[in-house]
Amino acid sequence: MPQVITINGQNIGLGQQVLIRLNISRLPSGTVIDIPVHVFRAPEDGPVLLLMAGMHGDEVNGIETVRRMLRRKMLRPARGTIIAIPVLNIYGFLNFSREVPDGKDVNRSFPGSEGGSLASRVAHKFVREILPWVDYGIDFHTGGASRANYPQVRCLLSNPVAAQMAYAFAAPFVINANLRPKSLRKEASKYGKNIIVFEGGESLRFDEAGIQEGINGTIRVLAFLQIQKSNVSPGKLPKVCQRTSWVRAKVAGLFRSQIALGDYIQKSQVIGSIADPYGQMSVSLKAPKAGYVIGLNRMPVVNQGDALLHLGLL
Repeated sequence: MPQVITINGQNIGLGQQVLIRLNISRLPSGTVIDIPVHVFRAPEDGPVLLLMAGMHGDEVNGIETVRRMLRRKMLRPARGTIIAIPVLNIYGFLNFSREVPDGKDVNRSFPGSEGGSLASRVAHKFVREILPWVDYGIDFHTGGASRANYPQVRCLLSNPVAAQMAYAFAAPFVINANLRPKSLRKEASKYGKNIIVFEGGESLRFDEAGIQEGINGTIRVLAFLQIQKSNVSPGKLPKVCQRTSWVRAKVAGLFRSQIALGDYIQKSQVIGSIADPYGQMSVSLKAPKAGYVIGLNRMPVVNQGDALLHLGLL
């Protein structure tokens, strides 16, 4: 890493701590939209770790995770650099939305374009200003559309560096997840940069257990990368799921779950029921496969085909 890195035209040398406001655009009202970027550089050179949340504006659990670490002054590198972005998608955050106002997903818009859609412009700004300096990253997410995720790290296990980071994080589950087209992980991989995804909780809700898992895991990764020392326990060896599978509603109605996040369920085990709202019908639901419940629908009203639970398969 160079002695000086430059973000948004501002030079940051070793030993400096700065807050940069990365300008994106303006609202129709004329209000300027800036992305706050915290940069912490140790006096000694070393790797650069990105901590980023709010790629989807309604995923407040990750935002709170990064915010707490900033507020509690937990990000103080003894070596290398930490770049912390609590909210990337300011538009979605303001509108309680996963997407930006044009309806597009920032995490399906990389590498972006300076003259493209709004989501594409946000992605482009990140790729141009932040990504070149990053060696490693943790991207914080939660479940979407009223689905809660049990704390888990997603990475490509065939990538040995990403796998080592995932094991060091020590969330309850590690999920082998392919690189999706136009995602941040896919774009970063083109340049040999290793980013893992932490998932915990659901959109627009705080999940205290998930927040604490996120904080503890981050501190463990910082120690693994020898950026700063850890003051948390090493954590248990995570359960590794090589594949995942969705269980979907066969009929519409009111979904009542009989299982909980993190449970191991057997094939043909009753997982809940779907009833009509008039008291005339109730259908029992059985698990089509054995696996761990890594995601669970929290919305009682479901349509045919809606995702009810996400199974992690060994």
